Amino acid sequence: MIIVFDVGNTNTKIGIFDGDELVESLRMSSSLTKTGDEYGFYLVNMLKNKGIEPSNITGGIISSVIPNLNYTFEHMLDYYFGISPYIVGAGVKTGINIKYDNPKEVGADRIVGCVAAYNIYGGPCIVIDCGTATTFNVVSGSGEFLGGAIGVGLKSSADALYNGTAKLPKVELVVPKSVIGKNTIANMQSGLVFGYVSMVEGLVARIKREYLGDIKVIATGGLSEIVASCSKVIDVVDRSLTIKGLNIVYKLQQQ
Repeated sequence: MIIVFDVGNTNTKIGIFDGDELVESLRMSSSLTKTGDEYGFYLVNMLKNKGIEPSNITGGIISSVIPNLNYTFEHMLDYYFGISPYIVGAGVKTGINIKYDNPKEVGADRIVGCVAAYNIYGGPCIVIDCGTATTFNVVSGSGEFLGGAIGVGLKSSADALYNGTAKLPKVELVVPKSVIGKNTIANMQSGLVFGYVSMVEGLVARIKREYLGDIKVIATGGLSEIVASCSKVIDVVDRSLTIKGLNIVYKLQQQ
């Protein structure tokens, strides 16, 4: 079995794979204040509760958008699991040809998401990751990362609206019954959710016009299902896309 970490700005997604099978998935907060021991104690006990012993884990890989957490997780995996993980970055084989002005600027989470999408669903494709930020990533039919766009995330928009105003409340991010709301909460939900969906639809439409060809749209991330529930531009929702990509990248290092 191997363990994979997708370290995001808000949460860290963890997957346990036995070959191609995703045996277990977990989430932890991505906190710079937690120590490797705190993460290790939590993770070891969580896995034991699910019948997985640390000795069952023979390898690991990390993709991270928070470089300051890399050492914390590396130290934790070394001490509690006795493994030295790969870190997605320069020198790690991904099978994706990155056509970017500076390939080192591309976030590791974007790369592994594209690896998974291309290998599982084929290309060309648009990979939309609905997280703290929303990334749009375009992969050609021959497996080239062509670039994309970065926009604000739905939860980030909601937080900005609440924190930047004196009287607007926090609201649950659900699809409202209608665009024309009859109260403040419904108004906010309409503006946030339908405004976000319209951004996704608009950027997908522009990418398709620029790409000039049929292209599949794959969405991942915590809020991807909200978009898919009220829009027809999403062909596939795969909440485990990035950790599946990490498993693929890990196997490439063994070849």
